[in-house]
Amino acid sequence: MKKLLYAFFALLASAVSAQQFMPAHKLSYAEQAIARMYVDSVNEDKLVEDAIVGMLKSLDPHSSYTNAKETQDLNEPLDGSFSGIGISFNMATDTLYVIETIGGGPSERVGILPGDRIIKVNDTVIAGVKMLNSDIMRRLRGPKGTNVDVTVLRYEADTPDTIDFRITRDDIPIFSVDAAYIVEPGIGYIRLNKFGAETHKEFVEAAKKLKKEGMKDLILDLSDNGGGYLKASVDILGELLPSGSLAVFTEGTNNPKYEYQAFPSEKNPLLSDGKLVIMMNQYSASASEITAGAVQDWDRGVIVGRRSYGKGLVQRPIPFPDGSMMRLTVAHYYTPTGRDIQKPYTKGNADAYAHDILDRFNHGELMHADSIKYIDSLKVNSLKLNRPIYGGGGIYPDRFVGIDTTENTKYYRQVMAKGLINRFAIKTVDKDRKEILAKYPTDADFLKGYSISDAQLQELFDLATAEKIDFNAEEAALSKPLFSMVLKGLIGRDIYDSSTYFKVYNERDPMFKTALEVIRSDDYSNILKSPK
Repeated sequence: MKKLLYAFFALLASAVSAQQFMPAHKLSYAEQAIARMYVDSVNEDKLVEDAIVGMLKSLDPHSSYTNAKETQDLNEPLDGSFSGIGISFNMATDTLYVIETIGGGPSERVGILPGDRIIKVNDTVIAGVKMLNSDIMRRLRGPKGTNVDVTVLRYEADTPDTIDFRITRDDIPIFSVDAAYIVEPGIGYIRLNKFGAETHKEFVEAAKKLKKEGMKDLILDLSDNGGGYLKASVDILGELLPSGSLAVFTEGTNNPKYEYQAFPSEKNPLLSDGKLVIMMNQYSASASEITAGAVQDWDRGVIVGRRSYGKGLVQRPIPFPDGSMMRLTVAHYYTPTGRDIQKPYTKGNADAYAHDILDRFNHGELMHADSIKYIDSLKVNSLKLNRPIYGGGGIYPDRFVGIDTTENTKYYRQVMAKGLINRFAIKTVDKDRKEILAKYPTDADFLKGYSISDAQLQELFDLATAEKIDFNAEEAALSKPLFSMVLKGLIGRDIYDSSTYFKVYNERDPMFKTALEVIRSDDYSNILKSPK
C-alpha cells in the first residue's frame, strides 16, 4: 500500500514540470499527501479551512474566512431581515426578558407583551440554565410559516402567571435607524447603527417624517457605526449631495479605478439644502467614513467628534459551495479628493492593528485635540471651499470633541460589566411600568419629569455589593450622573422605544451638545470654512 501511495505522488509530481508547478499545485499536493499518508486520521475540511485562514493572516487585517454558520450570522444583520418571532430581548439573571415586540410582528399578534419572560421554547427550558444567547436565538428563529411554542412568565398585579403561546414565525426586519426625532424646531436628529440593505430606505422614511415635522437642518449620528454595505453609503449620499456628485472611488492592483456617483432616490436630493452636522468617533468605520469623507470633501457639512477608525479597504465576498465564504481585500476606497483613509498596518501583524484605538487613548488623542498628528504629505484641499483636509488613518473631525473620563470610574465599569444597571432597569420597569405610564403618558413627559432618585441608586449599589463588587463611595459619587443617565435611558427605552434612550443620552453627551451648538450657530458657514 505504501509503495502505491509513493508511486501515486511521484507520478503526480512528475506530471507537472517545474515551470508549470504553480503555488496552487503545491497546496493541493500537500493537502492530498497529509490526507493519505499522515500517521493519524485528519479532518480534511478543517485542514483546508486552516490553510485558507493561515494564508489570509499573512495579508491585511480585514481579509477573512468564515464557515457556513459564521457567514450566515455575519450577513443577517446587514441583509435587512430574518425569520423569527419578532422581539427585542435581554437576558436578565438567566431569563429571557422581552424588551419590546416588533410592531405587527408574530409575537405582538399573539399577545406577548414587553416585560414578559420566556421560560420555555417548545420542550426546552431556557430560564435559569445559563444557555447561550446564540442557542436561544437558534430555537426562536426558523423558516417563515413554521410554528414555535413558548411558555411565558408574566407578572400582573405582582402575581406571576404562566401563559402558553403558539407563534408562527415570519420575516422580521432588522432596523438601521436607532432614533429619529426633532431636537428643537427646525433641527432633526437621525442615528444609524449600520449600513445595511434597507438602510437607505429607512433613512429616507425617517428624513421625510422629520421634514413633515418641520426639519430644515440635520444632525446625522454615525458614532459607533462600524459600516456595512458601500452601496448603502452611496445611496444616502445621493440624498445629501447634488445629484451625480462623486461619492467614492475604488482602486487596487488587480482592480481598475471605479467611480461611484451619488444619485437621489427621487427627482431631487432629499437633504441637499440646510445645515448638516455628522457625529462620529473612533469606532465609526468603513461606510461611515465613506459618508463623512464625501460630505467633508464637498464641504457639505461639519464633522464633529473624534478621528474615525480608518478602514479604507474593500472586501469582495467569495462564496464557497458549502456556504462558507472568504472576504478578500481587493482594493482601497478613496474619498472624492483622492484621500486614502486606511490607517497604516503591517501585513501579518493583526495584534498591533487591533491595539490602534488603545494606542490613541494612551497617547491622549481621544481626549485632546492637540494630540492629533496630521500628516502634511497627505493634506489635500476640499473641493468647494479649498480648505485643508487630511488623509491617512480615518476622517479627521472639523470640530474635535474629546472623551471625558471623569465619571467613567472603575466602580461604574464594574457595575456595568456585571449587567447590573440593565438588570435594575428591568426590575424597575417590571415594578413601575403602569405607574410611570400613568404619570408620563409620552416619552416627552418622561424626559421632562422622570428622574432617578437617590433611593434607586442606593438600591443599585446594594445589588452590586450583593454581587461582590466592593462599594467605593468616592467613585460612586463621581459616577452618579452617569449611573442616573444610563438608568433613565434604559427605563425609557423599555417603556417607550429606542429613540427615548438616545433622547436621554443626548441631553448629557458632549458630542451631541457640540453638534447642536454648531448647527444652531448663525456662524455655521464660517465654522465650515474655518473648522477648529
